[in-house]
Amino acid sequence: MTASEDCLFCTIVAGGIPADVVHESDTTVAFRDVNPQAPTHVLVVPRSHHANAGELARHEPATVAALVDSARQVAEAEGLGEGYRLVFNTGAQAGQTVFHVHLHLLGGRDLGWPPG
Repeated sequence: MTASEDCLFCTIVAGGIPADVVHESDTTVAFRDVNPQAPTHVLVVPRSHHANAGELARHEPATVAALVDSARQVAEAEGLGEGYRLVFNTGAQAGQTVFHVHLHLLGGRDLGWPPG
């Protein structure tokens, strides 16, 4: 799906809003979360606009794998070899606030279980 003009993450991907970008690929962009929930909190987003993980999986299944691989690369670069968490929030009830699918990479501390 093409970029959405009123989408915050589409604007970041296009370079219209500055972000602390830590990784880019042909299909993904990874940048630090402005409200981090862990010492390392990076959002990995597809360059294409899809509202949530299910929609992305339906329309671009290979991009789901690209998001996870980009997160792995960032985790390695950030020294998170001891462990990290990957989270997709899908829908407002799950805590999704920006409706452009994004994968949270969290690490750098004991994350415990259950989350939240």
